[in-house]
Amino acid sequence: MKFNQITNMVAVTIALLLPSCAVISPTDAYAPVPAARASRVRIPTPSRPFPEKETAPKGKLTLERSIEIALANNPEVAATLWDVSVAGARADQAKAARWPTLIYEGNYIKYLNSRPLWEARYNNERRLFSKQQSRGDVLLKLPLFTGGRIINDIKAAELVRLAEENRLSRTRDELIFNVSSTFYAILSQEKVIDSLRFSLEAMEEQRKKTAAMLEVAKVAKVDLLRTEVRLADLQQSLERETNVQDIQKRLLATLLGLDEKAALKIDGKLTFEKKGFSSEQLVPLALDRRPDYQAARDKVEAQAKRVDVARAGHAPNVNLVGSYGYRGTGAVGVMDDRSIRSPQNRGPWYDDDGQVGVVLTLPLFEGGRITAKVKEEWAALAAAQERLRKLNLQVRQEVEVAVLDVRSSSERVKATEKALEQARESLRIETLKYSLGSGSITDVLDAQAALLQTETTYYRALSDFRTAIARLKLAVGGELS
Repeated sequence: MKFNQITNMVAVTIALLLPSCAVISPTDAYAPVPAARASRVRIPTPSRPFPEKETAPKGKLTLERSIEIALANNPEVAATLWDVSVAGARADQAKAARWPTLIYEGNYIKYLNSRPLWEARYNNERRLFSKQQSRGDVLLKLPLFTGGRIINDIKAAELVRLAEENRLSRTRDELIFNVSSTFYAILSQEKVIDSLRFSLEAMEEQRKKTAAMLEVAKVAKVDLLRTEVRLADLQQSLERETNVQDIQKRLLATLLGLDEKAALKIDGKLTFEKKGFSSEQLVPLALDRRPDYQAARDKVEAQAKRVDVARAGHAPNVNLVGSYGYRGTGAVGVMDDRSIRSPQNRGPWYDDDGQVGVVLTLPLFEGGRITAKVKEEWAALAAAQERLRKLNLQVRQEVEVAVLDVRSSSERVKATEKALEQARESLRIETLKYSLGSGSITDVLDAQAALLQTETTYYRALSDFRTAIARLKLAVGGELS
């Protein structure tokens, strides 16, 4: 009896402690999740769902290398990868519902008064009474018929998983576009800064020439003052454009997922080639290739399966159930007929028990809960269909706008190419005329300002062209033929 008292005290202590301490070692919300733990979850794509983080590059950074680092480091891509893992785990949960469940259930109860361990199982059986009773059962449950609930739940989960994979592809495509557009903007900004520096050097030379000419009284002092004003304006413009470039590099570092303020060095060229695209041909291609559009279609189909799952709530459920275990006194038994056991053999008493059968569950009245659930899923399906239609219109608009941007930027590049040649020649002529005394400093300054503006417009038009091509790839959902 002393052992039983100690056991009871331990059981009571555990019962008091468990409600206040559900988890002995709580999960740290901000600790990194081990990749090994995540790898146990089946993730169909990509082949390396959790790549190692990249560090800041030491050499010059090409566009291809920038995209590679961004795909490995960007937090949004990493978060979407975990969303794919979540969808895969939920699909596995849905599939697990097809299999039988096998659990163990046990208890220990101490009564104030003696209770029968079980009812009589055959005629003239003597019942066993005890204040302390324990039992343990292995319970089996196997679904035989659920009205299609399980199979539709599995299909819905698989479609959601496919939608998450497509959303991951779209997230990667958007990241590639953002990195590319920022990369081209930095290249354009470098060219603008180079033009400013060249203009600054040229204006400094012009200031020296004007000062020398002023000493021999060939020009008025106002010419020197105008040159110095123009020189100061170029210096502040250079400072402003350099600051813009620093901001662009900070943005690129953020897209690459680099925490440190890395001094990124860009290596690339702004090229131009003639492109001819037709929105009539690209729109069907986009609707077939766009991952986000495919994800929206998957979600519509998944929602249709959820409607079927809700409708299955009206159908009967048939389950195969069974159990096998023991019943015991857990202490000294008190029997109504002591002739069953001799007093010397009285003590803890146990016997096995089991059952197997088929259980039918049919909802007769649920207060309208099942019907309301079906209506909810139907409404969600209608909303998903409208969002798919909206995305269809959005895809068409994005493709058409991207095609127009490519055409517009192409024409701007062609126009500024000719204007750039004319501006350079104009500056050369005006500088020569001023040196010969047949021109004014105002004409030289105007020609120099026109050249700088034309160069800025040209390089930014090139950047816009490359960005328009990248945007068209994003709108279509892949490479362009």
